[in-house]
Amino acid sequence: MKYFVFLLSILFISGCSTLSNVVPPDRESAIVIDEGNVSEVLTSLPKAAGAIPVSVYAFRDQTGQYKPSTGASSFSTAVTQGATSILVQALSETDWFLPVEREGLQNILTERKIVRAANQSKDNGDNELPPLTTAKIILEGGIISYDSNIKTGGFGAEYFGIGASEMYREDQISVYMRAIDVRSGQVLLSVSTSKKVLSKEIRAGFFRYVSFKRLAEMETGYTTNEPMFTCVKQTIEKALAELVVKGIDKGIWKAKV
Repeated sequence: MKYFVFLLSILFISGCSTLSNVVPPDRESAIVIDEGNVSEVLTSLPKAAGAIPVSVYAFRDQTGQYKPSTGASSFSTAVTQGATSILVQALSETDWFLPVEREGLQNILTERKIVRAANQSKDNGDNELPPLTTAKIILEGGIISYDSNIKTGGFGAEYFGIGASEMYREDQISVYMRAIDVRSGQVLLSVSTSKKVLSKEIRAGFFRYVSFKRLAEMETGYTTNEPMFTCVKQTIEKALAELVVKGIDKGIWKAKV
């Protein structure tokens, strides 16, 4: 009995130590998304001789895969559908590119019509708006691959009703990005990047009959999954940094001397 109490105490202490991972908080405030290590790669690029106007019409999920579901049918996609917004944000974080809005171009044109109509109603003679900024480079591509369960594994042990285990899984996403010259339509550069999406589960438990018809059982554990948004963001930023470096090597654009 003393041996049982001792083991039960160990499991209770270890369970309390991981309680912060198991029990969800009651509430949590909004935070600013962390730039991460890959964003540091963007900010540490060589200084540009000048910002290049770039347009992005669409940079979307081209895998067509949905999230796996064990219950009812799920129509949620496996990766984010907002890759265009992520790419535009990455472009704005560098001094190499000047992103111009193209995904919401129709909204801009509509708003410019409203401004012209308002100026005409005032009859102030100032009806002309400056022309929209033209882009020299168009960025195309998208998320072209999402492979799940490319590697799974784990380790576990159990003795006399006391056991613990750890399991992990690796998925992988891939991104292709190409830069196109607006004047000639020539593909100047094409790069591809990929990132593994890691998931891990750790659990420990106790299962034993302490006396006749009396069963003692205790279990604790937690699971961690890398957010898909963060993985897509890092992959796109890595592709953009690679695009800049390759462009410098090929003399397509120049760094500031």
